[in-house]
Amino acid sequence: HAKQYFPKRYRDLIRLRPPAVLKVNLRNAYPRCYVTRRIAVDDTGAPTAGVYYGPFASRRAAQAFAERALDFFKVRRCQIKIRRDPAFPGCLYSEMKMCLAPCFAGCTKEEYDAEVNRLLNFLETSGGSLVSSLEQERTRASEELDFELAANLHKRLEKLNDVLRLRPELARRIQDLDAVILQRTAEEQAIGVFAVCSGRLAEPFFLRFAEIASQPRSAEEILRDRMESVAADPREHLNEHLWLIARWYYSNPRQGEIFFRGVDRSAVMREREWPYRRILRACSRLLAPKTEPVASAQNSETNKPS
Repeated sequence: HAKQYFPKRYRDLIRLRPPAVLKVNLRNAYPRCYVTRRIAVDDTGAPTAGVYYGPFASRRAAQAFAERALDFFKVRRCQIKIRRDPAFPGCLYSEMKMCLAPCFAGCTKEEYDAEVNRLLNFLETSGGSLVSSLEQERTRASEELDFELAANLHKRLEKLNDVLRLRPELARRIQDLDAVILQRTAEEQAIGVFAVCSGRLAEPFFLRFAEIASQPRSAEEILRDRMESVAADPREHLNEHLWLIARWYYSNPRQGEIFFRGVDRSAVMREREWPYRRILRACSRLLAPKTEPVASAQNSETNKPS
C-alpha cells in the first residue's frame, strides 16, 4: 500500500534497502566476484550482466563468505583494468599463487575462463561441485597410497566445509531461488502460502483446512494444483522482492517456515520438485495450538492465593 499511495517516497518510508548479493560480472573479459546491492535485469525481468548469488543478511556477511570462498579459486580480486602487460608488477595474491594473474599475462584467456567456470559451478551448486571434486581426489590419493596428499586434501575439505557453514540456506543463484513461505493467518485453520519464483514473490493463496476436510481430494493434491500454476510477475522490481524475502528470513524471531524447491535429493522425489509432504507437516505444526511453557504454568500455580 505504501507503494500505491507514496510512489516516490515509499522506499524511504519502509526503509527499503536492496539486500547484499555476490556478483560475477561476465561482461568483463576477466570477471571477478564482488559484493553488490544492484541487480541489473533485462526486458524480461531476468538478471543480466552476470551471475548473482544471494541474498545475504548483510554486506559484511556476503563479504566474509566471498573472501573465504575465493581462497579456493585463482580468480582476480583487484579492480584494475586488465591490460596483460608483462611489465606489470602484479599484487600480493599473484605472489601467493592465489590468482592466475592475467594483469601481467600470467595465464591465457582460456585458462582464466576455465577458473571462472569452476567458480560459477561452485556458486550454482552451493559448493557441491567443489566438495565432490575434493572428495574424489582424496579417495584417489588414498587408493594410490599417497597418504600425505590425501591428508592435505582432507584438511582442504574441512576448510571448505567451514566456509560453507557461512552460507545461509537462502543464498543461492537468484534464478534458482524458488521457495514457499508458510505463515499462520488470523483466519481459523488457515495457512497463507507465499511462493517465491526466481527471487520474486507471487500472489499468495490460502490453504483453508476446514474447507479441505470436506473436499473429495486430499490436501496434497490441492496443494500440488495450486503450486503448479503459481507464477510471479516478471515486471515486479526484483530488488524489492528480494529485500522483503531477506528481511523476513533473517528476522529474529522469524514467524512461519520456508521450504526450497529441489533441495530434497532423495530417490522418491525428482529434482526441482516441491517437498509437498514436508510442507503439509509444517502446516500442521503452525496450526497446532500454542501451549504455555511448563515453568510458566508452575509459577502461576505457585502464585495463586491460598
